[in-house]
Amino acid sequence: MRVSFVLPTYNESLSIEKAIQRIESLALNIDKEIIVVDDDSPDGTSKIVKSLSYQFNDLRLVRRYGRSGLASAIKEGIMCSTGSAVVVMDADGQHDIGSISSMLSLLENDPDLDLVIGSRFKADPNDLKGLSKGRTLGSTIANKTSRFVLDRRYQRLTDFMSGFFAFKASSLEEISKAVDVEGFKFLFEALSLSKGKLNVKEVAIRFHEREAGSSKLDIPVVWDYVISLIHSGSFRLLPRRMIGFGLVGLSGVVIQLSASSLLDLFTPGSFSQTLPFAVSLAAVWNFTLNNQLTFRSRKLKGKNYISGLLKFLFVSSLPIAANVGAAAYIYNTYGGSKLSAQLAGIVIAYLWNYVASSKVVWNSN
Repeated sequence: MRVSFVLPTYNESLSIEKAIQRIESLALNIDKEIIVVDDDSPDGTSKIVKSLSYQFNDLRLVRRYGRSGLASAIKEGIMCSTGSAVVVMDADGQHDIGSISSMLSLLENDPDLDLVIGSRFKADPNDLKGLSKGRTLGSTIANKTSRFVLDRRYQRLTDFMSGFFAFKASSLEEISKAVDVEGFKFLFEALSLSKGKLNVKEVAIRFHEREAGSSKLDIPVVWDYVISLIHSGSFRLLPRRMIGFGLVGLSGVVIQLSASSLLDLFTPGSFSQTLPFAVSLAAVWNFTLNNQLTFRSRKLKGKNYISGLLKFLFVSSLPIAANVGAAAYIYNTYGGSKLSAQLAGIVIAYLWNYVASSKVVWNSN
């Protein structure tokens, strides 16, 4: 069996050498290659891998510029692999290297098996030293909610969020191509796309404490999970970014309504005059959040941030005018609540904002 090990990395200079040496020291009768996919880590991770490649002939480095993200790094590594089996694992030393033998043995001895997942939650809780209470709670919630959107055949699985898994290349080749690079977890996305067609087993693994570096879990990661959940639960009918843009827009609705209500307290009777300020404030809020979350792979900084904001306000000017005009017209003509008038204007603005700002501000297809 030829096995390709795929290790996605970002700022893992303190652990990558040990991770590679551990794979190299495995007493397995296999032909192997190790593919490190590095997102141009500023800490010099790629330099270490490059120097190690002179020592280990089976080590390959894929250094990415202008591309980033865990799911996309794994996908690129898989697409570059040549093995009949692929093992995906982190480079931080938390995944139990000793489990690889049993994972590969299952794949080799069961012709019907497609995928083996290294599950943290199938193991003894004492073997989860690498998970804090907060991360354990977060992963538990994520796993439980994932069951609502994945095929019933996968309901028995315990760790949809695992970053440690092995599979037959032939079984996941087409699925890997289709995985959304903006997705949350590669494994979750692959299971969602497979629609229950994969034969999957789990093995219990020890999850060690991180030896060096820091966890990559942050707000954008949680954001990606929420988007993935909605994306899969809605049968993947809407683009991920459109869902993200819509969620940001909902938070902008709260900002607009709150600002409008606050201004109305101090200047009662001036709804039509204060509404433009509330709408503009919500537009700035939406741009900032979309830049940080929805379009963070194309994140604008410095001067580009200012010019992007101006472009966003420009392309939003028509729906802003429509938002203000429709809300004011409905309120002044038909009366009713100020809330329903504003919501009518907000609905009119949404689609235009998404399409126009995607193209003009973040230059996204």
